[in-house]
Amino acid sequence: MEVTEITAAKFQDMIRVAAHRIKKNAEFVNSLNVFPVPDGDTGTNMNLTFQTGAKAVLESDSDHVGALAKHLGKGLLMGARGNSGVISSQLFRGFARSVADKDSLSAQDLADAFASGVETAYKAVMKPVEGTILTVAREGAKAGLKAAAGSDDAVVVMAAVVKAAKRALAKTPDLLPVLKEVGVVDSGGQGLVFIYEGFKEGLSGELEDDAYVPDEAEMGEMVNATHHQGAQTQLNPEDIVYGYCTEMMVNLGVGPDPKPFDYETFRTYLNQLGDSTLVVADDEVVKVHVHTEHPGTVFKYGQQFGTLEKIKVDNMRLQHESIIEREEQAAEKPQPLAEIAVVAIAAGAGLGDLFKSLGVSHVLNGGQTMNPSTNDILDAITAAHAKQVLVLPNNSNIFMAAEEAAKAAVVDVAIVKSRTINQGLTAMLGFNPELTLADNQEAMTDELGNVVSGAVTQAIRDTTIDGLEIHENDWMGIIDNKIKVSEGDRQQATIDMISQMLDDDAEIITLIIGADGSRDEAAAIEAAVTAAAPDVEVEIHDGDQPVYPYLVSVE
Repeated sequence: MEVTEITAAKFQDMIRVAAHRIKKNAEFVNSLNVFPVPDGDTGTNMNLTFQTGAKAVLESDSDHVGALAKHLGKGLLMGARGNSGVISSQLFRGFARSVADKDSLSAQDLADAFASGVETAYKAVMKPVEGTILTVAREGAKAGLKAAAGSDDAVVVMAAVVKAAKRALAKTPDLLPVLKEVGVVDSGGQGLVFIYEGFKEGLSGELEDDAYVPDEAEMGEMVNATHHQGAQTQLNPEDIVYGYCTEMMVNLGVGPDPKPFDYETFRTYLNQLGDSTLVVADDEVVKVHVHTEHPGTVFKYGQQFGTLEKIKVDNMRLQHESIIEREEQAAEKPQPLAEIAVVAIAAGAGLGDLFKSLGVSHVLNGGQTMNPSTNDILDAITAAHAKQVLVLPNNSNIFMAAEEAAKAAVVDVAIVKSRTINQGLTAMLGFNPELTLADNQEAMTDELGNVVSGAVTQAIRDTTIDGLEIHENDWMGIIDNKIKVSEGDRQQATIDMISQMLDDDAEIITLIIGADGSRDEAAAIEAAVTAAAPDVEVEIHDGDQPVYPYLVSVE
């Protein structure tokens, strides 16, 4: 099928199919994560990012392609999650700028737009790395320009973009040694190829049926009704038996060796973990809402049947206390803005309490597997209610979204680039509300180098990294984002990791227990560590974080 003019309707077709393609293949993209940890979320981030932009395009009734592209760029920017999502948003921000005044697009316009997107994305990244999504986008754009020089058929141009992008993707292991070592291509580049393939199919008319998705509005209403039947009607927060409102959506049958799904068995098991259980399922997805004391157990159970697309945990005891506080303060005048405040990003009620005890004003729920979007971070900055705000991302994959939020904020914002929860907690030791924003940023950044960060999690596949052989279901000890330990026993893996973290200057070990960790095991770890290093003090805290049963810092 030849297409010499891309109308608004045809552009919407391209976006619709691309959204479908990245959604259906998000878990495959996740599987390309270099580290074999259960938080390889590039596919999830790109999917959620693109769905936000697609929603803005498909809800518009504009017949102007430039206007639709602007909706796409804005939606992607505000919904951007993780580095891959932010870079994707920049690619299509540049695309939108190129076609801003176009009612429809020619083949040349399409090629120019891809080239403009690449230029914008490269400028947005401080230190562009080849062998990533940027390389794939650049090579695709170059091929598009070449094709447009010889044809006025947009399908020909799009086919050339896809072909070159695939070729560049296949070469990414040659540009990044870590990809070659693990035997995968770049995950962000793979996600972009899926989006481009969707563009080509939508453009040529080779449309696939959209996947069925449960009615979000109806599900939301049911969840709200369930809340009113549960914790929200209990007057005393201490009376709440199951304190964590836990939600997840599972793509059934997707991922490595998923178990067959049976609705009654699934629901019965979840009922044993809490109350206010709500399970909506069809042949492809199941969406869950349950109040429980063990959200990590819920997520782990869901992963047996497929991949987790959406997860959410709220501490209802804190929520209920906030409701009471708001009601008591309702008659009071609005409080003036504070001079300076700190926003931290962390998953787990215990971690939130730790950050607040150190002076953090607002904790945004997020982290590994659930990177917050630019808009989420912007909302948190607003919620901090201050003239100046410092943001602790606590995850390098959130840096770019945080920086975009800082640009969009109406108050002064500075990012303290904490790469781990441990660094974020240590950075707060440098916070002084009497100092300026710049001085606090400098002092908190200086604190980042005073801590060694460790995390324990379970391998999801066999691999070898930096000469370390890792087997599926091994417990890995990750020190400053490098896997240093692989051991079949979780307790021993944690002990071995801590022993590698210690040096002659080590004074304090902080052990943070996750949702799947235990106090008894933590006590045994403490005993083993202090027996080997009697001069070191060990502190144990409940963090309730998912994915990592134990987080460890050594100072």
